[in-house]
Amino acid sequence: MADSAYTDLDRYIDRLVAESSPEYTAWNVEQHRADKPVKWNYVDGCMMTALLSMAQITGEKRYFDFAESFIDSFVLEDGSIRTFRTEEHMLDDINEGRVLFELYGTTGKEKYRRAADFLRKALDSQPRTEEGSWWHKQIYPNQVWLDGIYMAQPFAALYEKHFGGGNYSDILKQVSVVRERMRDPKTGLYYHGYDASRKAFWADPETGLSRSFWLRAIGWFFAALADLCEIIPESETGLLRETLSDLARDILPFADPETGMYYQVVDRPDAEGNYLETSGSSMAAYAMLKGARLGILPPAAGDQGQKTFEGIVRKNLSFSDGNLNLNNICLVAGLGPENNRRRDGTLAYYLSEPIVRNEAKGIAPLLMCYTEMRRR
Repeated sequence: MADSAYTDLDRYIDRLVAESSPEYTAWNVEQHRADKPVKWNYVDGCMMTALLSMAQITGEKRYFDFAESFIDSFVLEDGSIRTFRTEEHMLDDINEGRVLFELYGTTGKEKYRRAADFLRKALDSQPRTEEGSWWHKQIYPNQVWLDGIYMAQPFAALYEKHFGGGNYSDILKQVSVVRERMRDPKTGLYYHGYDASRKAFWADPETGLSRSFWLRAIGWFFAALADLCEIIPESETGLLRETLSDLARDILPFADPETGMYYQVVDRPDAEGNYLETSGSSMAAYAMLKGARLGILPPAAGDQGQKTFEGIVRKNLSFSDGNLNLNNICLVAGLGPENNRRRDGTLAYYLSEPIVRNEAKGIAPLLMCYTEMRRR
C-alpha cells in the first residue's frame, strides 16, 4: 500500500480525535442521532481499544493520552463507572473495560484495577441460558448474539490473565456453544442470534436461530476469536484456533473478487440493495491479518486480509466536504425486542438499516486493520 494512504489514514484519525473530547466523540453517530448524552458504551470502547493500538504501533503518545482521559472521566476512585447500570445486564457495556488493563499497567492508577473488578462482578450476575451462555442483555432473555462474544469474552479473558486465576474454561465453553449452535453446516457462516428458549418472534421454533448471515455480527465473532487466541495461553486455544481457521476458510468464497470486501448480508450479493459494508469487512480483515501474524492462519489469509483492507481504503475512504470520510457503514442492527418486530433478522430488515459515514463501528476496526498492516 502506498505511503500516501497511510498518511491519509493518520490525518483522518487525527482530525476525529481533535474534534472529540470526553463530553463529545465525533465518531459516535448512533449516539448523535438519538440525541443522548455521552455514556459508557461499546461504540466509544471500540475506539479506545483502537487508539491504544495506534499508540503502540506509531509511538504517538497523544492517542494513549486521549483514551486515558476519556476513560478517566468515567471511572470513579472506588472503581464504579459513571452511567453504568449493572441491572441492565448488557454485555455491550463490558466491552469498554478491555482498555482498563493497559491503562492500569501504564499509569498505575488503582481505580482502573478497581473498575476491572467492578465489571467482572457485573458479569458474575449476568443471567445465563441453561447451557451456561450469558444472555446478550436483560431485555433479550435466553438470547446469545455473536456480538456478545466480542463484547464480553476478551474482557473476561484479560481479567483472568491479569487479576484472576487463569481459568478460561467458562470462556471456551461459551465459544463452543456458539460454534455448535449458530454455525451453518452448509456454508460455515454463523447466524446473528440464537434463542435457547426458542420463544423469540425472530427465532426458528426448532433451532432457535435467526434467519440471516449479517456481516458485522460475523465480524464481531471473527475478531473476538483472533483476540482470544492472543490472550489465552496457546495450550488452551485448540477450539479457538480451529474455529478461527474454519471461519477464515469458509467466509472466503463470499469475498468480492475486486475489493476483497463482504456484503451486508454475506451470502446474498445478488439481492437488490445489498452492498459491500465497511465495518464487517474491516473486522474480517483484522481477524485474518492478526490470525496470520500469530501463526494460526496461513500467510495467504494475511494476504487476503490485506486485500480487504486496501479494498476498503480504495472504495470507501474518500474526500468529500474538504475532508476524508469513511463511507458505507451500517449504523446499527439487532433482533427485537418483542416491541420492535421490524428487527426480525430477515434480508429485508438488514438492508433497511441506515448507512452512515465516520461511525466508530467502522472506524475502529479499520484502525485495528491499519495497526496490523503496520506490523506486517
